[in-house]
Amino acid sequence: MTESAAGPSGPGTVVLELGADVGALVLYAPADLDGREIDISPDSSGVRRTHSRVRPRHLPGGTRYAAVYPDLAVGTYTIWADEQRRVGSVAVTGGRVTNWSWPA
Repeated sequence: MTESAAGPSGPGTVVLELGADVGALVLYAPADLDGREIDISPDSSGVRRTHSRVRPRHLPGGTRYAAVYPDLAVGTYTIWADEQRRVGSVAVTGGRVTNWSWPA
């Protein structure tokens, strides 16, 4: 099965359900990462990575590039540059959307 590339999204097209033990992550990235799948993984051992595709997000103030990770359990997550290299870490809080920016 071939996975098709999703196009840009506009305001209000991503719906997130948040709760006491569930948050979400919006990972802002430079335009050159458009279309790239970025993995994250909880810092708990033995838990698999998950990924999301960086897409253009058309907002009233302009276009930003971001990957959205919904329904994340509360905790600290590693953000992976590739299979071996970590690029950062972020804490996800319940009931909130956490924002994180790819380093320059």
